[in-house]
Amino acid sequence: MTLPEDLRGFEDVALPLIPDVSRFAFSLTRDPDEADDLVQDTYLRAYRAWHTFTPGTNVRSWLFTICKNTFRRRFRREKARPDVEQEAVGDDDALPIVMSHVQADRLGLGDLFDRLDVQPALEEGLAELPELFREVVALVDLEGFSYHEAAQILDVPVGTVRSRLFRARRRLQEHLINQAVDMGIAAGGAS
Repeated sequence: MTLPEDLRGFEDVALPLIPDVSRFAFSLTRDPDEADDLVQDTYLRAYRAWHTFTPGTNVRSWLFTICKNTFRRRFRREKARPDVEQEAVGDDDALPIVMSHVQADRLGLGDLFDRLDVQPALEEGLAELPELFREVVALVDLEGFSYHEAAQILDVPVGTVRSRLFRARRRLQEHLINQAVDMGIAAGGAS
């Protein structure tokens, strides 16, 4: 198949990123079949919009933005949007988070990650995160985007990315501590 002149770069630049977009799509959908459909829709939209892509810009960010927007359009019809009113991390949030960390140290969980294969527990914890938190963890912690790049992809301020990431990481930490307690590695749970 011979592509028109303006689409020839698509094969070389966008198609090698399918595994990255697939991981991100799965982190959004948490279902392999839905993720495959999302990747297909993302690439169809990207292909159709390739003429709008500016050479020299970050194609990975561009594709992730299309993926995120496609997901929101497609899957929001079925699910209500999570409440974002309580996103800011304030003084009320900080104390329980610090206390959870102190309690983990007291329980002898300082080297927890050296003693435990956390992959299954981490995947479970990620699946339990609200979508807004899961998106930012996927972009920053799993895909390696900077806070600024994640903010551009999600179309939110950098401060919102930082806030969501802080809260998501603490929820994951609490989940992992509770998993350690359930496995008998430590006594007592995170409060």
